[in-house]
Amino acid sequence: MRHPPPGILSPRRGRLALAGLLAMTLAAIPATARTPLVFAAFAEDDEQLRHVLVLTESVRTFAGADRDAPIWVYVPPELASSRPDLVRDLDDLGARVHPSTAPPAALVYPLAAKVFAAARAESAAAGRVEILAWLDEDTVVLQEPREFHLPRRVSLGYRPVMHNRSGTLYAGPVDEFWRRVYERLSVPESAIFPMVTPADSQTIRAYFNAGLLVVRPERGTLRRWAAALPRLYRDTAIVRMCRQDRVRALFLHQAALVGAVLGRLERAGLRELSPRYNVPLFFRELYGARREFDSVASVVTLRYDVYFRDPAPDWRERLKGPPETVTWLAARLGRR
Repeated sequence: MRHPPPGILSPRRGRLALAGLLAMTLAAIPATARTPLVFAAFAEDDEQLRHVLVLTESVRTFAGADRDAPIWVYVPPELASSRPDLVRDLDDLGARVHPSTAPPAALVYPLAAKVFAAARAESAAAGRVEILAWLDEDTVVLQEPREFHLPRRVSLGYRPVMHNRSGTLYAGPVDEFWRRVYERLSVPESAIFPMVTPADSQTIRAYFNAGLLVVRPERGTLRRWAAALPRLYRDTAIVRMCRQDRVRALFLHQAALVGAVLGRLERAGLRELSPRYNVPLFFRELYGARREFDSVASVVTLRYDVYFRDPAPDWRERLKGPPETVTWLAARLGRR
């Protein structure tokens, strides 16, 4: 192997050095020169775009000191052109709609399109925004999200996956699928740590919920996510396992997120947000859980998934919390 003369970097080391210099340059921009917080989300269809409108209203109503923060909405180009009414409604609330596309090969896998939208949002935020809160469109903000303002040395705020559908128990063996994911995404064993799922209280290997990611854009976490996903769906062994197991395919985007985080960020740069964030409304009814999620009394951010496609007739009576909050949710999400 040829080595460069002293003082000259190899192409690979040169790229790494340039990337490091760029990160340091962006980090050196005074925080006062950047937007403190931006909320961002992706909507793939009409239903999700209506959800984003509720998310936007909730930020403007309940987010306290962050209520006027910018909101960026990413959509497939054809969705924006087909629903100009919803785009106008979002614009009236100060949300800005941006086009986002994904590689055709990625669209075979559910939820993959939002990975590439997240990378676009992070690219747009780098150097301009202190914190980017990437949220699934079924999120409702019910209180000021103070934990989104991460401590200086923290690069990612996260919540664990709701329950263990496709992860592995921390005390058990790593299965064939996860061994391949760790190998393809260069995740060292030393980077893997335990976390407890909120809905079924299982201690699993680190597995991050892709519906709430609070990042420092200059660290490139969401862009690495978009680079990691194709490395998985182009791998013949992983494709085979996804064909054999629909759940693997459904959550392939989340497996890619594990590699994007654990393959680069140190544990000290990660912070698990409190259980008041990403609370899954009536999750027990939807998917099963060891406890009820039927209160919004102390919730900061709520998730409702597809619950309101066919809600229980008495859901409003069963939901605990401030009456004005329940009324607000009912007016926007429940059947009238």
